Amino acid sequence: MGKEQILAAAKKAIMDYDVAKAEAVAKEGLASGVDPVALVEKGFVPGIVDIGDRFDSGEVYLPELILAAGAMKAGTSVCEAAFPKGAIKEKKKVLMGTVEGDIHDIGKSIVVAFLAANGFEVTDLGRDVPPEKFAEKAKELGADVVGASALLTTTMEMQKKLVEVLKEAGLAGKVKVIVGGAPTSEEWAKKIGADAYGENAIEAVAKIKKLTGLA
Repeated sequence: MGKEQILAAAKKAIMDYDVAKAEAVAKEGLASGVDPVALVEKGFVPGIVDIGDRFDSGEVYLPELILAAGAMKAGTSVCEAAFPKGAIKEKKKVLMGTVEGDIHDIGKSIVVAFLAANGFEVTDLGRDVPPEKFAEKAKELGADVVGASALLTTTMEMQKKLVEVLKEAGLAGKVKVIVGGAPTSEEWAKKIGADAYGENAIEAVAKIKKLTGLA
């Protein structure tokens, strides 16, 4: 295949949710001399952007989004190993978790997968995470953004406490905070002093890109 065919195949692999194909196209592209950065930016990225748009419009659903993110990760991992030194900026770091007292993590896990597919360095703390652990890990990793999910009205207050604990840890202004979850809202985020609210995975990624200066 020529360069344009390989780029088209890379995009199609993501749109077909095909992990094996994405990896194979990446390897074939590199073997054919296609620039690995171009392969990601002009092949795989347009594919994941298209899936994101289709998810946003209701044409595809969460299972497909997760599968597409998996294919994206497989293809880009092959390419990143071949990136020339200095070809890509240091990845922005995002720390994600479901707040203390809450064990729901499906939505949060989808955001994690989609962030990784969009080139972020993501650390997933899992579920039932105390505010202090968020702060400790954020400082340790030098996180740019902390994302906290709450799926119960009874655990929303932990998002508020998280913002307070980050301030107490001297991270206010240094680490941005985005919150999400069924009972939360834009109004709630503003009320507790969070920097953003993500209604779904696509919006969360878009907001995090904005918070980190990537959009």
